[in-house]
Amino acid sequence: MTTADQAALDRATSLSIWTAPEDAVLLGGGITNFNVALSDGGRRYVVRVGQDILLHQIMRFNEQTVHRAAEAIGIAPAIRHTEPGILVLEYIEATTLDEAGVRDDAMLERILPVLKKCHREAPLHLRGPVLTFWVFHVLRDYAATLRADQSRHVPKLDDLLKTAETLERAVGQVDIVLGHNDLLAANFLDAGDKLWLLDWEYGGFNSPLFDLAGLASNNELAPAQENWLLENYFETPLTDELNHRYHAMKCASLLRETMWSMVSEIHSDIDFDYADYTDKNLTRFESALSDFQSM
Repeated sequence: MTTADQAALDRATSLSIWTAPEDAVLLGGGITNFNVALSDGGRRYVVRVGQDILLHQIMRFNEQTVHRAAEAIGIAPAIRHTEPGILVLEYIEATTLDEAGVRDDAMLERILPVLKKCHREAPLHLRGPVLTFWVFHVLRDYAATLRADQSRHVPKLDDLLKTAETLERAVGQVDIVLGHNDLLAANFLDAGDKLWLLDWEYGGFNSPLFDLAGLASNNELAPAQENWLLENYFETPLTDELNHRYHAMKCASLLRETMWSMVSEIHSDIDFDYADYTDKNLTRFESALSDFQSM
């Protein structure tokens, strides 16, 4: 256990809301925060420990605002307590999905209604200021950070930013929904009778194409599954124009995940192999870009 792991455990178990916390365990999977499960008063909770991370445009007030809206429509666990750097959630007895699980056709049929509900109903429950997540702004900001901090990836940045400009033009004008914006497999919980969405730290207004592209790229959906996703989300036959815009956003989603990891390589204290994650996502991005350029 690292020093940071122990500090997160200590913080989670020392909250004033507890009477006699026990069975505290650090959960795996968090790469921008620490997650601690514990029991108190006969109930189980998850404590998310994490401050604002301006390098990644994570603001915890925004995470809480979007999470509360998702909770109101029944797709996110209930918030039981908040304080600076802390979000206490009701524990959900469920299985965390992996990429293979997301790729299952039957699971995709369950995921799509959750995504539609998030996009269309959650905005009605928002209160107070909410951030916008525009991937192309994020990419430009990441590039500036990488240059300033003399990342090993600086030689790649000029070409990556030129590509991003091309992709932004290809995406064109967009509709706006409330997006989750981080649809990794590990952010889905399957409780059997329903699916839950976790980790709303990147939540905010965005194009629906970003969540659809992120779901596909993060979980390596097959082309036929992507077509199914688009046609059933938009409830219309897939056009060449929509397909082109979608694949541009898919490339942008993969580039964002890649550059996120590049920044994390030099700034994160969490015990995670960011260099390997960078390489994995750079390969996915280059493959998707090749497919897009051949369309």
